[in-house]
Amino acid sequence: MTTVEETIEIAVPVRTAYDQWTQFECFPRFMTTVKRVEQVRPAVTLWVVGLGPVRREFATEVVDQVPDSHLTWRSLGQRHGHRGEVTFRPTGQDRTAVTVRLSAGPRGLTGVLTAVPGAAGRVVRRELGHFKAYIEGHGEASGAWRGTIRDGQVRPGESEPPRSRVAVWPVG
Repeated sequence: MTTVEETIEIAVPVRTAYDQWTQFECFPRFMTTVKRVEQVRPAVTLWVVGLGPVRREFATEVVDQVPDSHLTWRSLGQRHGHRGEVTFRPTGQDRTAVTVRLSAGPRGLTGVLTAVPGAAGRVVRRELGHFKAYIEGHGEASGAWRGTIRDGQVRPGESEPPRSRVAVWPVG
């Protein structure tokens, strides 16, 4: 297994960076290697990625996710797949360090990247640069998923405050 770790500082608050990262189906808009993402369930996504003529389709499961903190995933159904983690850390007012750690096996697209020394790191660095340009250019996230996942299971979110039982009277 080869492990790559890259960090980039982005000029948006942690919440904005995190919220945009949870919008997986938007990844093809700014990541050149991501061709398509389909959200199957809150914790499962189908990905089509490509680099040059090589294309790979796979499913991933979000194993652990805590809003504004981190998200970890693993590929499904592959003998030698990959695992990854992205963390979000404030570095100043309205600034965030985003760190991606990716561990990949020797097969498929990740195998191609791990066979060439430094290639996986360059790809991750470049894609993080695209994410930075996208979110800084927009200044806000295009959506958000604020749920928590533990061991691949979506956990109940914070409960909504109880609604008032007082009748609503028309005003006017």
